[in-house]
Amino acid sequence: MAERRVRSIGVAGPGQPVLLDDMEPEPGPGQAWVATEWSGISAGTEVALVRGTDPHHRLGWNPDLRSFGVSAPDGYPKRSLGYMEVGRVTESYADALPVGSRVAMAYGHRTGRCADPTGTTVIPVPDDLDPLLAIYLAQMGPICVNGLLHAAAALAGPGASLDAGVRDRHVLITGAGVIGLLTALLAVRHGAAAVAVAEPSRERRAVTESLGLDAVDDADGRGWLEVKRRWRHGPGDAGADVVLQCRGHDIALATALKALRPQGVVVDLGFYQAGAEAVRLGEEFHHNGLALVCAQIGRVPRGMAAAWTRTALAAATLDLLRDRGEQIRTSLVTDVLPFEDGPDFLADLAGRRLASPPLQAVLQFGPG
Repeated sequence: MAERRVRSIGVAGPGQPVLLDDMEPEPGPGQAWVATEWSGISAGTEVALVRGTDPHHRLGWNPDLRSFGVSAPDGYPKRSLGYMEVGRVTESYADALPVGSRVAMAYGHRTGRCADPTGTTVIPVPDDLDPLLAIYLAQMGPICVNGLLHAAAALAGPGASLDAGVRDRHVLITGAGVIGLLTALLAVRHGAAAVAVAEPSRERRAVTESLGLDAVDDADGRGWLEVKRRWRHGPGDAGADVVLQCRGHDIALATALKALRPQGVVVDLGFYQAGAEAVRLGEEFHHNGLALVCAQIGRVPRGMAAAWTRTALAAATLDLLRDRGEQIRTSLVTDVLPFEDGPDFLADLAGRRLASPPLQAVLQFGPG
């Protein structure tokens, strides 16, 4: 099979992101070549891979048993990072992918990709959307939409509409990172009675408020108390109906559980890389009859896969970007830098050497 040389960002070893020479198959019938224009950095996931704190590196994953600790850990080099790419079609053998059109995909920080719509999700980018914002179409936005779907399934059952978990409900978001803020905006868009975002960082609370969202100070881990005081439903019944937990820290999960009203639900979108010592399952979780659900982008709720393909999740994301795109671009995108600077930026991010940690950093690619 003929191949084409590309450049990508990988990890040579712990703390060592690098530019790599890589190969991609030449496009054939039904396929197209996509030259990358933008690629978003997912700070939590990518920093874990750079540092080697991802569970795959520490414990090893057995895909048959779907369990950690019974297979050899992943090693280095790691040849690809990233999952938020936007590119322009420069060569095409697929009627649905005309030359000059833009598409969003999830293929990592690399200069180009052979796009095969039969084997991967290829999302057309409409002309009326800021192409940089299209980094959210293929995976990051669907992660957030999937969180709402899990809330809907937990609170209204399989087959419920996307808004069923948040409409007319009191919704708390824990964490004002990109996932938390997009999820909060989705909850507002889909009819929540009230939405609040609990966040320890003063700077990120300011970003939250710039988006017209209500920020709760959780710097001391007691944001839950403010939520319980605000949202009182009756004697012995105060707090959020649902919490969408969007930080990979146990203290955020503890806040989420404590902030719920009795029989409430936490939908967890966080990626944890350590233990959960702050979580006390014998306290509110037990005494208030709470539920904890993991929303992971690898699957939508059971029974909803036919209706909620990745393309459908992207369509719900596009609706949000069309509605709030200007604010999202202004408030969330903090850093835009050349692709070639990506390895040094990731090394500094993983090493906590950046004076101002980014909210959303985006790599920009030159022509070619």
